Amino acid sequence: MKVLIDGKETVAVEGQTVAGVLLGAGVTSWRTTRDGGRPRGVFCGIGVCFDCLVVVNGIADVRACQRLVRDGDDIRAQHGAELPS
Repeated sequence: MKVLIDGKETVAVEGQTVAGVLLGAGVTSWRTTRDGGRPRGVFCGIGVCFDCLVVVNGIADVRACQRLVRDGDDIRAQHGAELPS
């Protein structure tokens, strides 16, 4: 299956999480903090810490470590607090 990561087409495997696809594509940071713009990626990997937030298909605050990737997903970095599009 194919997904977009910040506009770039990437191949994903069914059953992967969004975080797994991002890490497999060499992306280790995909969110910046609201205060200070510090980079974040996967920390706990179990959905508790909320450090892995991304925008998927226009929906902000998706936990990348919990969401299974779907064909055609548009995954984008999240910068600070984002409003849904």
